[in-house]
Amino acid sequence: MLKLDKICKTYRVGAFGRHELHAVKDVSFEVKAGEVVSLIGESGSGKSTIGKMILRLTSLTEGTISFGEVDIAGHRRADLREYYRTVQGVFQDPFSSYNPIFKADRVFKMIKDEYCPHVPNNVWKEKVDSSLESVGLNPDEVLDKYPHQLSGGQLQRLLIGRALLLDIDFLVADEIISMLDASTRIDVLNLLADLKSRGLSILFITHDLSLGYYISDRSVILYRGRIVEMGTTEKVFNNSLHPYTQMLMVAVPHLHEKWQDTDVELEYEQIDPSSVGCPYYGRCPVAETDLGCHRENPPLIEVEPDHFVACFLQKPAPIHERESRPGVW
Repeated sequence: MLKLDKICKTYRVGAFGRHELHAVKDVSFEVKAGEVVSLIGESGSGKSTIGKMILRLTSLTEGTISFGEVDIAGHRRADLREYYRTVQGVFQDPFSSYNPIFKADRVFKMIKDEYCPHVPNNVWKEKVDSSLESVGLNPDEVLDKYPHQLSGGQLQRLLIGRALLLDIDFLVADEIISMLDASTRIDVLNLLADLKSRGLSILFITHDLSLGYYISDRSVILYRGRIVEMGTTEKVFNNSLHPYTQMLMVAVPHLHEKWQDTDVELEYEQIDPSSVGCPYYGRCPVAETDLGCHRENPPLIEVEPDHFVACFLQKPAPIHERESRPGVW
């Protein structure tokens, strides 16, 4: 459904833009129909930048993003409007998505004016009510309210309902539950799982490993704009092979262990972001200069079926066991 092929995003930084910052570098993966893929990484890893590039909110420096075999970079006006009929995004802070001086129903009026101007008002109202009920909201209780009169969970559900109103095929969910309380988080996660069961594809952007494990079919681990490990969620989480992924897993607190009993090394050496070596080299506890970790970025190799790792210490699986993915080899 959606395919990213060696996409890059580079910013000019420093005095007079003399330096380059690679926010995203050579990222390739796919999201299939009805699949949830979690994009996981710490702050500054490039997760949200990838989401914005998919939504055409920021441009690519290199590479291609294809939706249904069509490169979205060529979309202009009418094509872009049609693209947004099937691809929508919901972001971290629901309050920033609403104008505080307008009631919540305005977001649906804007959709009607832009995409469905010829739909009769009574038919449109039925569609809106049905969309909100599908995300667990009572239209009579939320549509006539101002944003400050609604909870964060209600506002997020309104945004998801807005996206569903267009009968979308793909949703970019960027940290959509990080600002919600614990009781509301599980409701939104279960809603996404229900939408997936209806055929919706979701890119779930998060820094929370437990959430990614709970909801996703496949996981992509980012570090400094590069993929360091990806594959089926079970394999990435239960057989982590990259030192960064292993560090993330060890850092997750467990109820049966005291926090101080978990030994996690978080100090690392600052390295030049434009370095051609492995982006994790200055932090990696097992880096070896003999392998070239300091001077060359390791390629993403398939170490077992549908499990890819970018580390010189890993060896590719035998050819007969590989399940090659377009844009990876």
